[in-house]
Amino acid sequence: MTFNGSWKVDRNENYDKFMEQMGINLVKRKLATHDNLKIIIEQTGDKFHIKESSTFRTLEIDFTLGVNFEYSLADGTELAGTWNLEGDVLKGKFNRKDNGKELIASRIVSGDELIQLT
Repeated sequence: MTFNGSWKVDRNENYDKFMEQMGINLVKRKLATHDNLKIIIEQTGDKFHIKESSTFRTLEIDFTLGVNFEYSLADGTELAGTWNLEGDVLKGKFNRKDNGKELIASRIVSGDELIQLT
């Protein structure tokens, strides 16, 4: 399964509740719901380059499947963890550095959509 492509966030379901559980304050949650996120994924074997562009910033991330790495979310929250491929699902497991809360995210390509579940 390849995840190569350009993806634009079309909709979010229960995103505010998820961010609240992750400990993100109200102001940052409200801003995040209107960030017009675009994601470009370039996959070469088990190596990924991801560019996330939003109203607030652009972030580029390079990682290799199964290799621990650190990065920051748009709000400055620092995370450490890994992405792995489980069948056709790209699954990330990360921990916030400030409070230890776990973030699990899954990305699936279905037709012409990239679906991210958290």
